[in-house]
Amino acid sequence: MNQEYRVLLYYNYVTIDNPEEVAQDHLDYCKELDLKGRIIIAAEGINGTVSGTVEQTDDYMKFMEEHPLFKGTIFKIDEACEHAFKKMHVRYRSELVSLRLEDDVNPNVQTGKHLKPKEFFAEMKNEDTVVIDARNDYEYDLGHFRDAVRPAITNFRDLPQWIRENKQAFEGKKILTYCTGGIRCEKFSGWLLQEGFEDVSQLEGGIVSYGKDSEVQGELWDGQLYVFDERISVPVNQKEHNIVGKDHFSGDPCERYVNCANPECNRKILCSAENEHKYLRSCCDECRVHPRNRYIAEHGLSVEEVNVRLMQLVNK
Repeated sequence: MNQEYRVLLYYNYVTIDNPEEVAQDHLDYCKELDLKGRIIIAAEGINGTVSGTVEQTDDYMKFMEEHPLFKGTIFKIDEACEHAFKKMHVRYRSELVSLRLEDDVNPNVQTGKHLKPKEFFAEMKNEDTVVIDARNDYEYDLGHFRDAVRPAITNFRDLPQWIRENKQAFEGKKILTYCTGGIRCEKFSGWLLQEGFEDVSQLEGGIVSYGKDSEVQGELWDGQLYVFDERISVPVNQKEHNIVGKDHFSGDPCERYVNCANPECNRKILCSAENEHKYLRSCCDECRVHPRNRYIAEHGLSVEEVNVRLMQLVNK
């Protein structure tokens, strides 16, 4: 059944001489269309995800194709029953994806070989291949390619240092890398080549395109795909669904993310609705007793009620 709304995911590495001005003009147009979403514009290009009705998203894609800078932008399209965002933001940034390299990588000059989903699927099964997840740890924990390497990072900018610290594990290997829609891998794979790794490939179109491919149908993907909008997660594997996420508190299978109620922590944790209430939506004891705990404020809990909950946890 066709849905009334769609979510567009896209990027385009292209030189923009006046990115701040382009960002403001872009915001004005998106608001005129009544789109919602998040778009980043930098001197090196555009990276965005927006939601709107079929008509609105058609108009936006037409606008992009007619734009002198963004013609040829490839869109990944998901059907949706409603907006995936609450507001519309278009922001100027110094980078589309934050690696903060001393010697930056231009993906239009240097990047890893692009592999179609079918090619990526075949290469993953080769013994001399290592598959590196280019996303953050909490994205990996919700879902990932089977046997892929999980970098211990919470921010993309920390990935180069992590690779350098673990370089021996990847030397002499055929490296495959992947991310949500492809944009992070464009730079990361180029950086790997810059670091001296010789055989580097990336999943063209990212996990989103892999899950939509009619041939591979998301095979060898376990769990769900973390997305940066109101949906939080979307399915990938069309053949089977294996839950890999684990409840932060009990270790039980779980695919439900919440943010720690301590605003100074805000860590993403997987937990059931039952454990969210049991543990005051807080990742640790310190966060549970934080004076600005959002769960306590939202539920109007008194000091006595909080102390009772805490004693129950101590005596469990």
